[in-house]
Amino acid sequence: MLVGERMTKDPIVIRDDTPIDKALKTMQDNKVRRLPVLNKKGALVGIVSERDLLFASPSPATSLSIYELHYLLSRITVAAVMTAEVITVTEDTPLEEAARIMADNRIGGLPVERKGDLVGIITETDLFKIFLELLGAREAGVRLTMLVPDEKGMLAKVTSEITELGGNIVSLGTFLGEEPTNVLLTIKVQDVKEEDLVKAMEPLAMKIVDVRYALP
Repeated sequence: MLVGERMTKDPIVIRDDTPIDKALKTMQDNKVRRLPVLNKKGALVGIVSERDLLFASPSPATSLSIYELHYLLSRITVAAVMTAEVITVTEDTPLEEAARIMADNRIGGLPVERKGDLVGIITETDLFKIFLELLGAREAGVRLTMLVPDEKGMLAKVTSEITELGGNIVSLGTFLGEEPTNVLLTIKVQDVKEEDLVKAMEPLAMKIVDVRYALP
């Protein structure tokens, strides 16, 4: 799956000369927490988050009057508080690569460019939604997590056993195990009883970590 398939297309943007109070209102009105920043020529020159704007705003404990506050906020522009060194991705960037970039750089969103033009944005919220899909969080079924050897053919054995039971695999994911020689495998299966699934998986597993019937 690629960024272009899950990004928000034609994202809401803001100009770098916009006062921060107007930028905050734009975020609140559109229920977003970050905005790509463009200059007068329409080129991407930064990204600004709600956190950036709030940190730049005066404290509620300030002794300034309401008129002074409004004046001050109208004088501070997005350009003064935005992140100018923007990390971007393209539409054909794999989603896992985008997630790695966000995690490594501790950022919550990436503008998406096509030949230098802004065409979208991919955010941590988009990745959370994908995570829900990968683990079948919106589907009912028996959810089983087990520790299995990290060896060739293991997934084939697991899926074959479930097929023999007449089960339908809703989701399947592998995660780091307790050591390099094993992995945690989480599956969600429909049309099979919990006890039957456990019985079928026990010969393949080093340990059954968790099993439950999960509702959407």
